[in-house]
Amino acid sequence: MIADRIRQARLAAGLTLGALGEKVGVSHTAIQKYEKGLLTPSSMQLLKLARACGIRTEYFFRTHTVELLQPEFRKLSSFGKTAQDALKLKVVELVEKRVELLGAFPESPLQAFAPPEGLPERIESLDEIEAFSDRVRNAWQLGMNPIADLTDTLEAVGLLVIVVDEDNPKFSGLTAKARTNDGREYPVVVVSKLWPGDRQRFTLAHELGHLLLEGRLAEGLDEEKACDRFAGAFLAPRVAVIHLLGQQRHALEWQELYALKHEFGLSMAGWLQRAKQCGVITDAFHLSIVKRFSVRGWRKNEPGDPLPQEHPRLFDQLVYRALAEQYISEGKAAELLGIPMMRFHKERQLESSDAVAYQ
Repeated sequence: MIADRIRQARLAAGLTLGALGEKVGVSHTAIQKYEKGLLTPSSMQLLKLARACGIRTEYFFRTHTVELLQPEFRKLSSFGKTAQDALKLKVVELVEKRVELLGAFPESPLQAFAPPEGLPERIESLDEIEAFSDRVRNAWQLGMNPIADLTDTLEAVGLLVIVVDEDNPKFSGLTAKARTNDGREYPVVVVSKLWPGDRQRFTLAHELGHLLLEGRLAEGLDEEKACDRFAGAFLAPRVAVIHLLGQQRHALEWQELYALKHEFGLSMAGWLQRAKQCGVITDAFHLSIVKRFSVRGWRKNEPGDPLPQEHPRLFDQLVYRALAEQYISEGKAAELLGIPMMRFHKERQLESSDAVAYQ
């Protein structure tokens, strides 16, 4: 087990055998023997291995293993296999922590994810996705108002949402199923920590589209375009678009789009696209305003304050819940949160100031 973990940690850190050996102070042959189980590193060497790979030593001894099934990347073509493999290992390490935490509870606190009942089995056109998205929102009791916290919404219906520390701008998102060594499966949605909140939210909604639209699209419909349409409709429903912009417009103000961006968490460019999709503006007007958008350099960086990034909170909350119920120890809680014990004690004192202990 430790041998596999060392190899996974090295690949996730993007290190060669020689590079890792140099950081640890051993030969590349020694690292190779560690990874094959022919040689066992000492406790000091394990500590150096962990530091070199940017992980905690507990990673090497974790017994909960996870396999990512059917990973689907949202990326540029230049985000190659080596980068994909390294990213998958980062995701696996984060999912393993969540699986270990969920296993500490007598009954899982996370509901099993399932598409809402009553969704159409067949989508014949992109326009039909508008009603499809509305049904999803209604089934999850979201109404037609802005979704203030998209991560919280997705976690509440059973998705594992991972914001991964990935500084490569060629990666946007990932969906997969995580299968544990005892046969349990969890749907996983991953976004990059690099991007601002509006891009993260659109990616999360896009990945949700892949999960919900799987097997429903008619032949000839492009899945990526369908998921983009779902993402826009899920974040800014048609009824809200028409209510806020009007049935038909001949002009739009930048400040108008900026305000809607911060209200609904959908980019200004996304609102322009929704206005076209909902028939509020013509294709010709949309093209003209997108050109003006590009001239101003806003296609890469939109003006004004960026939207706050997404921060999954359920995992941290469940760590403290498990600690309060004595399902895990303080040491395990600090390990799962990935913070030193001293910092954990300080943070716990703040968290528990209003807590009530029941005997």
